Amino acid sequence: MNKSKLLYKRVLLKISGESLKGDQPFGYCSEAVASVVERVKEALDMGVQIALVVGAGNIWRGLAGSKKGMDRVTADYMGMLATAMNALCLKDAFLAAGVPCAVHSAVDMEPFAERFNRDRALEDLSSGKLVIFSCGTGCPFFTTDTTAALRALETNCQAVMKATKVNGIYTADPMKDPSAKKFDMLSFEDAVSGRYGIMDSAAFSLCADNNLHIIVFNFSEKGALVKVLSGDYSVGTVVH
Repeated sequence: MNKSKLLYKRVLLKISGESLKGDQPFGYCSEAVASVVERVKEALDMGVQIALVVGAGNIWRGLAGSKKGMDRVTADYMGMLATAMNALCLKDAFLAAGVPCAVHSAVDMEPFAERFNRDRALEDLSSGKLVIFSCGTGCPFFTTDTTAALRALETNCQAVMKATKVNGIYTADPMKDPSAKKFDMLSFEDAVSGRYGIMDSAAFSLCADNNLHIIVFNFSEKGALVKVLSGDYSVGTVVH
């Protein structure tokens, strides 16, 4: 695809930690990690500048830990550390595939990752590096969705691309309701009134207040990321 046909030139891609574990109950699957690299590299090779935030669900979920009696702050700190592990895993895989990559951490983690610095992140993105943001916002009680929205705004991204297992937003769960209808485009107002649960409220508000597009798409489908970057929403939904 021609670079001039791209609708989005700089985006933040939010993927789940589960995307790294494949069919395993937890941890990492080399094939799953390679698949993530392949899909992201395809977009990078087109000239798209990509920042990436990865969740920690393949290792740890802070909210789940707190529901079992753990102090919420401690549980969230553990989740931040888990995102750092995932970021390092992805960095290693991207570098092995010939993709220049840098990990920026919300907290001090040298020598594993450099502390997030907006100017440095912008410089890395402009030079064509994949930038992975780890350790959330550095504060408990915030999800990686909120991290994605915040970092996207800080680095002048045009959209937050939320990678999921379904090809967009539906009127109901398409797995349970065969009559559910898919939206190609959705306004922030309609997304709120429909209670579609696209992101947590803090992340969604950041996007809505700053008119930062949210694109929900099926990351597991080959070529889907490239399609939505060019404005083809057959595999996704854009909220604007």
